[in-house]
Amino acid sequence: MASLQPTYNHLILLPSLSGSALKVIAVLSMVADHCAYYLMEHGTLFYEVMRCFGRIAFPVFAFLIAEGFQYTRNRMKYFLQLLGFAVISELPWYLLNGADGTHNVLFTLALGVMALAAFEALKKDDILCGAVILSIACFATWSGVDYEWRGILMMVVFYLFGNVNPSFPSGRKAQLFCAFPLMMHYGIIGALLACLVIACYDETRGFIHGKVAKYGFYAFYPVHLLAIFVVRY
Repeated sequence: MASLQPTYNHLILLPSLSGSALKVIAVLSMVADHCAYYLMEHGTLFYEVMRCFGRIAFPVFAFLIAEGFQYTRNRMKYFLQLLGFAVISELPWYLLNGADGTHNVLFTLALGVMALAAFEALKKDDILCGAVILSIACFATWSGVDYEWRGILMMVVFYLFGNVNPSFPSGRKAQLFCAFPLMMHYGIIGALLACLVIACYDETRGFIHGKVAKYGFYAFYPVHLLAIFVVRY
């Protein structure tokens, strides 16, 4: 069934993108978004264009978290890695945002992994499973993590519909259709661009291999925030 995806992409004239390519696009989008927000004059045309491009980042990261959770061999380690880098990233986040009650997006991704773990552990009890996931989403909003409850539910939607049949085109359509209302809160154009990027995913790992590359992507988040702080001040 996996071979259907490249054919489907070809038919609608979309390129094939590996998981590695999605990571690179998401990172570039994130950097553009943060550079615009922290370094540029707000309200200008270039600022708005940069922010639209920047809206690609989180939905793609949320999608990759759902994919990564499905295939990782050690889910606890996966969670702890995200949580550890979230803690490290709090200092540059605080330097840029001050004591505004918000927290960086790696906390959101870590809570998303927790919600997916709850889904796997409790999926036989629909009511309890839903209550735990909603509790995690409410905690995300209460604690002020980036993207709040929408970010948590976005990862759950991607994982839930990806597990139905992720390799078949209609499975990808279901993921995007159900996640789109959560994405569009942060801008319809950015949400459409994010959907386009995810639709091109060909379910291959791509060119990023090894622990150095893996941890390099985690480390890039606090490093780029610190670099923006240095440039700003």
